[in-house]
Amino acid sequence: MNLAYAYPKSRFEPAVLVDLNAKAERERLSQAALKGFFKLVAAWKLRDDDARELLGGLSSSAYYEWKKHPDRVLEVDRITRISYLLGIYKALHILYGDKLADKWVSLPNKNPIFGGRTPLSQMLAGGLLAMQTVRKLLDARRGGL
Repeated sequence: MNLAYAYPKSRFEPAVLVDLNAKAERERLSQAALKGFFKLVAAWKLRDDDARELLGGLSSSAYYEWKKHPDRVLEVDRITRISYLLGIYKALHILYGDKLADKWVSLPNKNPIFGGRTPLSQMLAGGLLAMQTVRKLLDARRGGL
């Protein structure tokens, strides 16, 4: 007697996960990630100090060099940070009109996650984990939760 569960056939195939520990993958993604990040900084009208902090505390000289020449290989931490931020940007533009989407990070928010603070101040204070939390919140809202 075979008691194994049989799942219905599906065309769904999970996406292959990107191995950010592989230098070749980081080389492939870094330049586009930085270009997207700097467009996000402009859209959100972030101060350079805040943008540098979102990248993990980058020095001023490195920040301006990266802005001028984005053709470099980023570390796993920085690509992950940028990925969360770009996901937040995308989710906001799906949920809200462009004008509100680009202001949202700078507006005080009554959600218990933020406690009246702006999402930007929360992410600056909480770093990578706060970015992940904001991304999860917006993805949940996109999913109707």
